[in-house]
Amino acid sequence: MKRLGLLSFLCSVLISVCGAQTPKASAPAEIAVHAGKVLDVRTGNYLTDQIIWIEGDRIKAIGKAAEISSQLPAGAKVIDLSNATVLPGLIDCHTHLTYTPYMSGPAGLHVSYPRQALIGARNARVTLEAGFTTVRNVGANGYSDIALRDAIKAGDVPGPRILASGPALSITGGHADENFLAPQYNFSSDGVADGVTGVTAKVRENIKYGADVIKFMATGGVLSEGDNPALEQYSPEEMKAIIDTAHGLGRKVAAHAHGALGIKNAVLAGVDSIEHGSYMNEEDIQLMKQHGTYLVPTLYLGDWLMENMSTLGLTPNMIEKAKIVLPIARQNIAVAFKEGVKVAFGTDAAVYPHGLNAREFAVMVKLGLSPLQSIQAATVNAADLLGWTDRVGTLEPGKFADIIAIDGDPLADVHVLENVRFVMKGGEVIKNQ
Repeated sequence: MKRLGLLSFLCSVLISVCGAQTPKASAPAEIAVHAGKVLDVRTGNYLTDQIIWIEGDRIKAIGKAAEISSQLPAGAKVIDLSNATVLPGLIDCHTHLTYTPYMSGPAGLHVSYPRQALIGARNARVTLEAGFTTVRNVGANGYSDIALRDAIKAGDVPGPRILASGPALSITGGHADENFLAPQYNFSSDGVADGVTGVTAKVRENIKYGADVIKFMATGGVLSEGDNPALEQYSPEEMKAIIDTAHGLGRKVAAHAHGALGIKNAVLAGVDSIEHGSYMNEEDIQLMKQHGTYLVPTLYLGDWLMENMSTLGLTPNMIEKAKIVLPIARQNIAVAFKEGVKVAFGTDAAVYPHGLNAREFAVMVKLGLSPLQSIQAATVNAADLLGWTDRVGTLEPGKFADIIAIDGDPLADVHVLENVRFVMKGGEVIKNQ
């Protein structure tokens, strides 16, 4: 009984000490960002001399400096962007943070999954500093992107908000399978699944391990060995099983799709976005408009890849496919832009170095979008595709305080978005030049 009494006493002391050492929640930080010009990304109008009042990680109010200043609490921190143009943080709907351009060929066999996660930490920081405060990561080995997402959430490493897919689903020998190893190794990539039963189980497994979104390969690809980008890989029945299973569990679905038939069947099965869309035809375009399917075009990679192809260790098969597919893609996507397909911004960063994401804007404009439309693709449209319109994509009360600032007028020259001088994510200043 004496021992029990002593144990009870020690426990009570320990609880009281731990309670005393637990820090009290501090009051939310109050920040006032004084912006010379704020771009309303919905309308294209500029609002001048604005104060963005931030409380914690959210925007509390935004309005004329003369009106908001009098409401600010004493001691609020003021950030002076009075000589800058301010926009909401940008969104990239197609990244591969855990990859680099130099992992596209056989050299990628030497990179372990833990190493890929660490590569992702570097790329996440670079992407955030380039002004992209939210990304959708559509394909990573070993759930490394989910580990990266969680590390960023925990504050262990800096990076954008991530919606992560985990391993992309692929048929055996398809675009996301590993086709560089000899048969004796008996290896398949961790996203490989065949048949309705197989793909259903794989979608559930990805979600079990934390996937926010599901990615599957509807057609062959360019930077993979031995498959044909123009040909469909998953059957219509398999696509429907993937999409229905994911939607039933509250996840959106992205389809890598170059070939026209793969695009058509993915859209008919209810996919949320078509990635790349290289061989899309008039029937595909009309179906996408009818179903409200987003196109995520990934265009700048063509410029970078053509200029740097000889340095990447690509196989002759990959090089041949790139030279055929990339010019065709631009012709067809220009038609899709002209005919009014919904567009969300995506880069496929990893095919080229991370941090250059904003070079995508100029190519989108070159192919027919207005500068405002290209910016909307990376803000309001991207937020809609992600299902995050309540938290990102515009500068409004209640949304995350994700803010970037640039010099110049992006509606006159989208190239200015390639040089972001200020980045704030959730009320935290990441970069201030």
